[in-house]
Amino acid sequence: MTEKAKNKKKSNNKSGLEFPSFTRRSLRPSYDAERFGEIAERFARFIGTARFLVYMTVIVVLWVTWNLVMPSSLKFDEYPFIFLTLMLSLQASYAAPLILLAQNRQADRDRVQFQEDRVRDERTQADAEYLTREIAALRAQVQQVATRDFVRGEVQELLEELIKELKGKESGKDS
Repeated sequence: MTEKAKNKKKSNNKSGLEFPSFTRRSLRPSYDAERFGEIAERFARFIGTARFLVYMTVIVVLWVTWNLVMPSSLKFDEYPFIFLTLMLSLQASYAAPLILLAQNRQADRDRVQFQEDRVRDERTQADAEYLTREIAALRAQVQQVATRDFVRGEVQELLEELIKELKGKESGKDS
C-alpha cells in the first residue's frame, strides 16, 4: 500500500480525537435536567412556606381591594376577578408538576439512602455475628486454660505434699 493510500484511509476515519464531533441541531430546547430539578426543588420548598402564603395573601388582597375601591378607569379586573382566577390557575398549573418533580427527586434520594442503610445494616449484622463467634471461641478457650486460682491451688497442694514428704524423710532419718 502506498503512502498516499494510507493517508487517504486515515482521513476517512473521523472517529479519532483529531476531528471535532458535530452535534445535531434540534428544534427542541436543551436544558440541564439536574439544574432544572434543583430549581424545581427550591420552588417547591418556597411555596410550602408561610412566607409564600403571606405573599400570596397580600397579593390577592391588594388585587381585590384595588379592583373594588379604585375608579373604573384604573380597574384592570372587574368584580368576578376572572384575570385573578386565571393567574392563580396558571400559578397552580406550574406549581403542581414542579412539586411532583421535587417529590420524585426526593423519593429517588430516599431510595438510594434506604439501599445504603440496608447494606450498612447487613455489614453491621455480619460484624456482630463474627464478633459473637469470636467471643464464644474465646470463652471456650478460657474454660480450657488454667486460671490463676486453679494454678495456685495445685501449687499449694504440691507444696503440702512436698512438706509431708520432707517431714516424712526427716522423721525417718531421726529414728
